[in-house]
Amino acid sequence: MKIPALMAVTAASLLTLSACGSSSSTTVSPPAGGANTGSPAAAASGLHVATTSLGKVLVDAKGETVYMLTADSPGTSSCSSACLTYWPPVAPGKAASTVTGKVASTSTTAGGTIATVGGWPLYTFIQDQKPGDVTGEGISNFGGVWYAVSPSGQPVKGPGGGSSSSPAYSGHGGY
Repeated sequence: MKIPALMAVTAASLLTLSACGSSSSTTVSPPAGGANTGSPAAAASGLHVATTSLGKVLVDAKGETVYMLTADSPGTSSCSSACLTYWPPVAPGKAASTVTGKVASTSTTAGGTIATVGGWPLYTFIQDQKPGDVTGEGISNFGGVWYAVSPSGQPVKGPGGGSSSSPAYSGHGGY
């Protein structure tokens, strides 16, 4: 009885993702543990800086790379429940002194809370398998482009850790 239900949830998730208009060739598999409700994991707090192939980026307490979505705006998460399944929100909490952007929090569209740095809501990516992975970098889906986040809260675009002073928006539509 559980297997058909799981298959239906997986199929619905994949259908939802395919309708998002992604222009990236990256394939995102549904999470094994089921849908995320928009409530961040308690262990995900504790922002700090780590060095990855992109340069210095923000990571959560588990060392997972933290991302921002260009469809968001300062203080506002646009990531839907389907989006939060693949891009879990980072829990608000303490941040190391190496995080130079203002650390705060806001609400997700699903009613949970999410950490912000420099105003931008922060997420991790389910396909990052280990600390230092940056597989979410540059993916275009859920109405924008996903970028790793610099210690100041700016997007890190491409290898070497270069960041711009403000994110480039690709629009809020396209789901």
